[in-house]
Amino acid sequence: MIHSIKPFNASVVQLAPVFFNKEETVDKIGRFIRKAFKEKSRIILFPEVVIPGYPRGLIFGTAVGGRTADGREMFLRYWENAIEVPGKETDLIARWAKEARAYVVVGVTERDTISDTLYCSLLYFSPQGELVHRHRKIKPTAAERIIWGEGDGTDLTVMETPLGKVGGLICWENYMPLARMTLYQQGLEVYLAPTADCRDSWQATLTHIACEGRCFVLGCNQYLTRDHYPADLRKKLMADHPSLPSSGGSVIIGPLGRVLAGPVFGKEAILTAAIDLREIIKSKMDFDVIGHYARPDVFSFTWSKKQ
Repeated sequence: MIHSIKPFNASVVQLAPVFFNKEETVDKIGRFIRKAFKEKSRIILFPEVVIPGYPRGLIFGTAVGGRTADGREMFLRYWENAIEVPGKETDLIARWAKEARAYVVVGVTERDTISDTLYCSLLYFSPQGELVHRHRKIKPTAAERIIWGEGDGTDLTVMETPLGKVGGLICWENYMPLARMTLYQQGLEVYLAPTADCRDSWQATLTHIACEGRCFVLGCNQYLTRDHYPADLRKKLMADHPSLPSSGGSVIIGPLGRVLAGPVFGKEAILTAAIDLREIIKSKMDFDVIGHYARPDVFSFTWSKKQ
């Protein structure tokens, strides 16, 4: 029950990955987990596909109806720096989660071990050092579909934890009302929203979700500049690409839309805020998306986990 869960700290880590280098990025994740541990964080969230970085501004040699050999080589390089789940990288992160006594949630590019398809995935590690959940993005956006396949939706589930009900969606999945409703119907309390979007409109989206779902929202993005790209890839960026591919914007928001930490732009950072689930009950006095404000006599929504 919410009233029996004591307030706890949660952190979002605005990290610059070591671009296209999974080994060094994983090592960096370990260092930031240890830093968040010093802040007594019980939930630590990392950005969308922080392993091996979100390839903003790279076109992989594609045009409508055409691909290039050079683009296929770039895709191979990205594929080689994706991770298998489970694998040695997930074993390391699981160990660090146990050492930190925290839930650690990391966005990765996952390489399917049978089909070789890549997925934009969100991995959940428990304080017991176990990989306890994986969510694959159900709809990559626009040119992302060159890189990542579609998840099948069977993993749109909320985890019951000693810290409350925890779950989330990746980047523009959060613009899908029915995907959000799927989580709300499971009683979601701590909503994780890793992203690659640093625009002002994204801040408005996260605030809306907090107010709509009457939940705590943890928004987490990468900090990425041109200088973070390897020199050879820097030359392949789109000519009109901005000098700051991702300025950040990580933030933590309470269930009435009040910003608790951040947003932070222009640097790497750890943002930490206290999560008191009793605030959710207060917020539901006048609005509950699945309760007294739902109007099931007018609207119906059903979702069942596919077998």
